[in-house]
Amino acid sequence: MKKQTTILILLVHLSWLLFPSIIAAAPKQTPNFIVIFCDDLGYGDLGSFGNPTIRTPSLDRMAAEGQRWTSFYAADSVCTPSRAALLTGRLPIRTGMFSDTRRVLFPDSAGGLPSSEITMAELLKTRGYATAAIGKWHLGWQPEFLPMKQGFDSYFGIPYSNDMDATFRPSARSEYFNFLKNPKREYWNVPLMRNEQILERPAEQTTITERYTDEAIKFISANKSKPFFLYLAHSMPHVPLFRSKKFENKSARGLYGDVIEELDANVGRLLDTLRHLKLDRKTLVIFTSDNGPWATFEEQGGSAGLLRGAKGGTYEGGMREPTIFWQPGVIKPGVVTDIGSTLDLLPTFCALAGVKAPADRALDGYDLSEALRGRGRGPRQTMFYWRGSRLYAARHGSFKAHFITRSEYGGEPEVTHDPPLLYNLDHDPSEKWNVADKYPEVIAEIRRIAEAHKSGIPPVENQLDKRIAVSRTR
Repeated sequence: MKKQTTILILLVHLSWLLFPSIIAAAPKQTPNFIVIFCDDLGYGDLGSFGNPTIRTPSLDRMAAEGQRWTSFYAADSVCTPSRAALLTGRLPIRTGMFSDTRRVLFPDSAGGLPSSEITMAELLKTRGYATAAIGKWHLGWQPEFLPMKQGFDSYFGIPYSNDMDATFRPSARSEYFNFLKNPKREYWNVPLMRNEQILERPAEQTTITERYTDEAIKFISANKSKPFFLYLAHSMPHVPLFRSKKFENKSARGLYGDVIEELDANVGRLLDTLRHLKLDRKTLVIFTSDNGPWATFEEQGGSAGLLRGAKGGTYEGGMREPTIFWQPGVIKPGVVTDIGSTLDLLPTFCALAGVKAPADRALDGYDLSEALRGRGRGPRQTMFYWRGSRLYAARHGSFKAHFITRSEYGGEPEVTHDPPLLYNLDHDPSEKWNVADKYPEVIAEIRRIAEAHKSGIPPVENQLDKRIAVSRTR
């Protein structure tokens, strides 16, 4: 008995000696990543962000279980440049995905996201991640620009905005509004693609939100035993607005509310899938949007809530987005007022997945992982508001300076401000009260930061103005 006791003690001591090396040798568990990216969703369109009539129980639960970021920004106020920035962690002014004339890509565009850019999908594939892009792409529809050439294993979605390839020619603005307010599938000839092949044309948009989610659930289920990255870029609520039969006339907010409530239900389906497969604690899910609401279309557009401005402009309503981070047991629940941006997702994913971020180019994002875990504040202090090739505004800390202002679409002409307009966004998120005369030292500091930023951006070829050459015959 004494001999057995001695052997047992020796084994215990040996296990303690080996324990550190066993732990060190164990592979670090890498999280799955899902980015749910809406199109033209307003800051005030969710219940958890203050909407009084649109019901979003799934997203409200997601916000309660995760982190609701109240000062989170898209990198641009329109579709194409915003999406390029999310996937690369770089401002559009660095990648060529900007223009002062054609602000997004169109069906006759010849350009796209350059192959020299490195996407988060390409980075995560080096760590063994399965990758899928589902939904709206809008980074180039030519074969060399499609998702499977940008690090994604598969693609299911539409290659550009759902209002493109229109089959009608309105004679007046009022007639165009009428088409949008009473949308029909045949009014737009946009294709639905799988990988590089067209599945249907025109895409059946009444079921597109549900079908995107079906594809997402299939991808998650097929890759439940390995790390995966899913980029789920919904077409809605970009006009024309479509929803399925089961959501018709369900919302007090009308057609727009029906669309948001269907999006909410499908987010719920996706999160329920993660719970069922016991992947919820292994998967970081981010819900946000590419830019603010398209207010030009009145009740067909969303709401920026208390924020000023909308899609297309550099006031807060154009770029500050309703954003939720969710990973039960990992993300510390709460409301985060720190500044964040879609630019920060790439470096955050790299940090969490153990991937080295590109060191051969300037990145405009920061690692948010410590803030997500509740271990510290977010590292971002500054946000730049570019419109095409020009820096219109900059935020540093609580203060935002507008060097140039301009209406979102038409109307008000461009105005240069000297001194810049200055708003304290903590006191005045609606940007109503110009306090430039009270804080000349703040203006001087933001000017210095803006000039240093601009001086570090080399010229790059513009991708958005390129058009397909059309041969002319007699």
